[in-house]
Amino acid sequence: MTTLTAKDKQVVRDFFGKVGKNAEKIGHEALARTLVVYPQTKTYFAHWKDLSPGSPMVKKHGFTVMRGVLDAVDKIDDIVGGLLVLSELHAFRLRIDPANFKILSHNMLVVLATMYPEEFTPEVHVSVDKFLARVAVGLSDKYR
Repeated sequence: MTTLTAKDKQVVRDFFGKVGKNAEKIGHEALARTLVVYPQTKTYFAHWKDLSPGSPMVKKHGFTVMRGVLDAVDKIDDIVGGLLVLSELHAFRLRIDPANFKILSHNMLVVLATMYPEEFTPEVHVSVDKFLARVAVGLSDKYR
């Protein structure tokens, strides 16, 4: 399991403190990219009428995802405990394959690197990648 050092945690807090104001756009872009590049993820959203990248539902859910990520930043010292309710929701009600958390995390990294090329330094990349891996573990916790 990936361990976040005190330095990683500070890097993540600082980075998301800067980019969090664009959470809606980041979340939308990351989810839209996920649905396009990994079309198998569309099965979880079959009840939506429009899964195109600019659709209101994709934008709305992308923002919901980013609010969860920002919440995890606030709970960075106990991500698994902090994401317990979301883990239960995804495991028991939504029944999302936990592999999708890693897919979305990867797409979020791509979006962050694209939107913030100056701020997304190698150090930030490593820390944010480790953080998103911990978020994926936290969301997967109730699957065990």
